[in-house]
Amino acid sequence: MGTLGAMVFGVGIDCIEVARIAARIGGEEGLVEKVFTAGERAYCAARHDPAQHFAARFAAKEALFKALGTGWGGGMRWQEVEVVNEENGRPRLELRGQVAAFATEQGITRVHVSLTHVKELACAVVVLET
Repeated sequence: MGTLGAMVFGVGIDCIEVARIAARIGGEEGLVEKVFTAGERAYCAARHDPAQHFAARFAAKEALFKALGTGWGGGMRWQEVEVVNEENGRPRLELRGQVAAFATEQGITRVHVSLTHVKELACAVVVLET
């Protein structure tokens, strides 16, 4: 349950075909390094089907920018958003750099993320609270 008095700033959702990410990961030199943090790369590489996990994280980053209403403008970078997992496996987003600065300027106090993936599809939902 949300904090008393909290208001929703934005909601974002994104779905992507796992095969599309798998092809881009294998086909574009440097894409993985450009989009994903070292922690995300290590997490995904250790999984049975890394492409599913990369796709879910890609979707989470896209969903965040939809929730912010900014797109990838204003000097924001892919790696300024990181999906990390808590001990219980629950994902959360860590914001850095221009992304964190913009969120702070907007009064965003909580970021919620939910990820899901199956063989063919990965999706993410992000809810931002002020």
